[in-house]
Amino acid sequence: MAEGREVQWVEVTEGQVGQRVDNFLMTRVKGAPRALIYRIVRKGEVRVNKKRVKADTRLALGDVVRIPPLKLAPREAVREVSDSLRNLLAGSVLLEGRDWLVLNKPSGLAVHGGSGVKIGLIEALRQVREDLDFLELVHRLDRDTSGCLLLAKSRPALLSLNDALKRHQMSKQYLALVAGRWPARRDFVSARLDRFDAGNGERRVRVDSGGKVARTRFAVREAFARATLIEAEPITGRTHQIRVHAAHAGHPLLGDDKYGTREGGRIAAQLGLSRLFLHAASLTFPEPTSGKPVKIRAPLGDTLDGVLARARDAR
Repeated sequence: MAEGREVQWVEVTEGQVGQRVDNFLMTRVKGAPRALIYRIVRKGEVRVNKKRVKADTRLALGDVVRIPPLKLAPREAVREVSDSLRNLLAGSVLLEGRDWLVLNKPSGLAVHGGSGVKIGLIEALRQVREDLDFLELVHRLDRDTSGCLLLAKSRPALLSLNDALKRHQMSKQYLALVAGRWPARRDFVSARLDRFDAGNGERRVRVDSGGKVARTRFAVREAFARATLIEAEPITGRTHQIRVHAAHAGHPLLGDDKYGTREGGRIAAQLGLSRLFLHAASLTFPEPTSGKPVKIRAPLGDTLDGVLARARDAR
């Protein structure tokens, strides 16, 4: 882990224009947790052009950022990337452009550190890709979800891709294995979703008439004896949307420890499934510079392919 022992003065380059101060510092101070970044900004130890700033201050070309010397306590330091995680991330790149890249995110890896997670995908990738001055998530995936994850390598690309997301010019298709026989006629679920505190600091989502609008398209891909492989396309981007909508329809995702059922747990065990069966199988987005559509697919991998093979054998 790199720790600063002297004050650094860093000039903002073209690729960092418009970046927030907190995100700028996260890429410059390797191993620093976000809580520490906020603390040194709040105390005025971070200056831009010799003036105090807030964490959400946007940087301009030529700004000079003062970064104080930091000595991180072992308990607050972000863990160094292990060789196994480094190799896993390096082998997970599906496609990379000049100012973006798409990973096949592994299941079980949170996209951000925090809440007991010492290191997340974005923190680890910033250590692995030290050649990049800028690296930000365009969207997120749940910790236990695998598949296509898009990241921007420049501020202009991030703004362009975020705009495409808001304008519904980006599409994401997921594959999920659900309990029971999903009816072929059920191709759309629209139910408002609300986040709530489930206790012990855990946040969950439920269907609630007072929640936010959420819509998901569903299509049957393959039916098995006690489960169905479905394709899900979220029209809106709410937290846990596919998982909650599928459970609301009476067919929870297999391997879902938040919204699943005991029966679903028994089916998952019979199929040898030990993780959430939710995979971001494909992603389509306009290339930030040319505007041409880019479509990328992420293979299911041996674990989920093996589950489907056992489901077919059980028919």
